[in-house]
Amino acid sequence: MSGAVLVAVAAAIGNLLQGWDNATIAGAVLYIKREFSLESEPTIEGLIVAMSLIGATCITTCSGGISDWLGRRPMLIISSVLYCVSGLVMLWSPNVYILLLARLLDGFGVGLAVTLVPVYISETAPPEIRGLLNTLPQFTGSIGMFLSYCMVFGMSLSELPNWRLMLGVLSIPSLIYFILTIFFLPESPRWLVSKGRMIEAKKVLQRLRGREDVAGEMALLVEGLGVGGETSIEEYIIGPANEDIEDQDISDDKDQIKLYGPEEGLSWVARPVTGQSTLGIVSRHGSMASQSALGLVDPLVTLFGSVHEKVPETGSMRSALFPHFGSMFSVGGNQARNEEWDDDIVPREGEDYPSDGGGGDSDDNLHSPLISGQTTSLDKDIVPTNHGSLTSLRHGSLMQSTTGEQVGSMGIGGGWQIAWQLSEKVGPDGKKEGGFKRIYLHQEGVPGSRRGSLVSLPGNDAPVDSEYVQAAALVSQPALYASELMKQHLVGPAMIHPAETPKGPSWKDIFEPGVKHALVVGIGIQILQQFSGINGVLYYTPQILEQAGVGVLLSNLGISSSSASLLISGITTLLMLPSIAVAMRLMDIAGRRSLLLSTLPVLIISLLVLVIGSVVKMGNVVHAAISTVSVVLYFCFFVMGFGPIPNILCAEIFPTRVRGICIAMCALTFWICDIIVTYSLPVLLKSVGLAGVFGMYAVVCVISWVFVFLKVPETKGMPLEVITEFFSVGAKQVAAAKNN
Repeated sequence: MSGAVLVAVAAAIGNLLQGWDNATIAGAVLYIKREFSLESEPTIEGLIVAMSLIGATCITTCSGGISDWLGRRPMLIISSVLYCVSGLVMLWSPNVYILLLARLLDGFGVGLAVTLVPVYISETAPPEIRGLLNTLPQFTGSIGMFLSYCMVFGMSLSELPNWRLMLGVLSIPSLIYFILTIFFLPESPRWLVSKGRMIEAKKVLQRLRGREDVAGEMALLVEGLGVGGETSIEEYIIGPANEDIEDQDISDDKDQIKLYGPEEGLSWVARPVTGQSTLGIVSRHGSMASQSALGLVDPLVTLFGSVHEKVPETGSMRSALFPHFGSMFSVGGNQARNEEWDDDIVPREGEDYPSDGGGGDSDDNLHSPLISGQTTSLDKDIVPTNHGSLTSLRHGSLMQSTTGEQVGSMGIGGGWQIAWQLSEKVGPDGKKEGGFKRIYLHQEGVPGSRRGSLVSLPGNDAPVDSEYVQAAALVSQPALYASELMKQHLVGPAMIHPAETPKGPSWKDIFEPGVKHALVVGIGIQILQQFSGINGVLYYTPQILEQAGVGVLLSNLGISSSSASLLISGITTLLMLPSIAVAMRLMDIAGRRSLLLSTLPVLIISLLVLVIGSVVKMGNVVHAAISTVSVVLYFCFFVMGFGPIPNILCAEIFPTRVRGICIAMCALTFWICDIIVTYSLPVLLKSVGLAGVFGMYAVVCVISWVFVFLKVPETKGMPLEVITEFFSVGAKQVAAAKNN
């Protein structure tokens, strides 16, 4: 997965530039005031700092829609150009008005980077390491701040510090970012699929994943184009599709259905489980955790949580979903049974993707098979190849990913697989009509052996040591398919034939229950993050460290007060980096929700200690020591949880078709709240004092913990399309429960 990692690192440089700019203006404004005599013009001084914030807020209002139209990569290129141009203009700045214009352009670049880099990384990263890679923007932003503080501190030691040079240096790293966005960053494969550019999407995926076989993930991206479809949670016992099934109860079962994979020769038989699966139980009745919380926990949280519950290594009851069992059904060495192909319809090898022709956003190629056409008649004889064991849900040999997870043509990441079910339904005129469904599969429980035996599964009668596995399934109608091909009784990926032109983003889609539910989570956590006190603690940090004696020590070394404040800020930023590195490691292990629930209490305690330190009189040394420890703990645990996770979640929980618009709404909320908190802080300090401000922040952190516990699901290791499907299912169940 080195391709995805390098792409994420390159994209995160946009956030490095944001951190660089934030730190640079904090130091440069000390010298700008002197040159333009702004000591008596606090409004202009405030505008110089705030103009970047205003620009970011303005550009965010339209960035989502434009990125859905032009693509993610062009917007990152525009961001790098804006960074570079603003740096050059600030380097020139003959007067304060030109400086304000340059700061506005800089804000445009900041707004695009902060909004779209998490989206871009989420859409290109594998599910298994998406959290780690999406923490990179926080890490690179802090690195940018630290490097900038070091640079400004060094310049401040000269006799005549040049603020124009401080600000203009931004153009150098932004030029590097521009080169990377032009020559190294590919377009998001999900955006390419949404525009029907299947060839390009396949090539990008192959580069990002480092393998040729991306059939399952390509199918997944097409399925992600749907919004608000009818989805049900089912449970199957799945076995090999061969003629000599030992269990006659299963082989003769009239409810038996056939599942097909995305490549030739991939098919299985499945039977719905008569009992209730873990997901089914959770979705209908909720878990013990939600019941103990008096029913206040969102059923969606419980539904997501059931996927991540660990299963005991011994015992027969399969009480939860086991998320990392490699390629879910890769438990045997034989191949799946082969189906016959219709050579008149199926393109030969190398021809399964049509030419883009003139390129651009043309959707002409949507009328050709997406992956490879697999065809078979409903009553065509099936030729078995190898009998006797449950087979891999992939064609050919297994490949091993860097995370140790086996991947195949059906694998879509995080232990999930994609398949299709061919069915017949009776039409209004009484005639049988073909139909098919798309299924996301996840194995339930841990098999009793590598052969995948079921042991004492409740609600079904699969025999011990039989070659069947139990899998939870999200079943829905495919997003796009060629209805005219149904007459030919096609199965498999021929049925994902995107004959329809993908619809663009629509405001109507935002009102789908799943999308509305996701917006509540996304906007809510962005508001709470901004009001949790990070701006106030940043504002207060130099004063805290000054009281701790750091300022006196630096002045004894001959460092001026201005230089000392810059060095103190640089040291504070440096303390954040190890904590962010820990968060990167834990993001895909502990998970987003767990990190939030475990780090927020530390923020609450730190703020309460600062309140006590401001109210209770104690010795200067004791007060300085306690305050310093509290501030350091606050920073370290904030950047481990509440710093990066809101942006990570917002980039994961929205469907592809409306992701740009929804992210823009969340980002706009972020910037508006940032402005409110920044400009209300001085007023609050005067009215309620320092203890009152930190007390308010502590209350917000308590509210944040409750909100996360009740409303924020765990999304680690799940494909984006599966996440949005869960939101759709959960939201509709909540609505149905309210109606009942």
